[in-house]
Amino acid sequence: MCLGIPGKIIAISHEEHRLGIVEVSGVKREINLACIVDANHNLAECVGDWVLVHVGFAMARINEEEAERTLSLLRELGDAADLGEVS
Repeated sequence: MCLGIPGKIIAISHEEHRLGIVEVSGVKREINLACIVDANHNLAECVGDWVLVHVGFAMARINEEEAERTLSLLRELGDAADLGEVS
């Protein structure tokens, strides 16, 4: 099973390698954007997009509502784990 974490692309860091900076809950990381770039959505247009991030790659673009719902669920799971409710 794979887990994609929602993040927002805030900058392009290396055009040639299709790398960008994504922010996930205040943490910024460089990720590969090659999987979400195509003839209809170029690299520069990715800034501001919400994406699902998995092992350093943006796997898919998602809308902001879906991103917020997923982040909320992940926070709830983290809170439950902190309380010992998830093993």
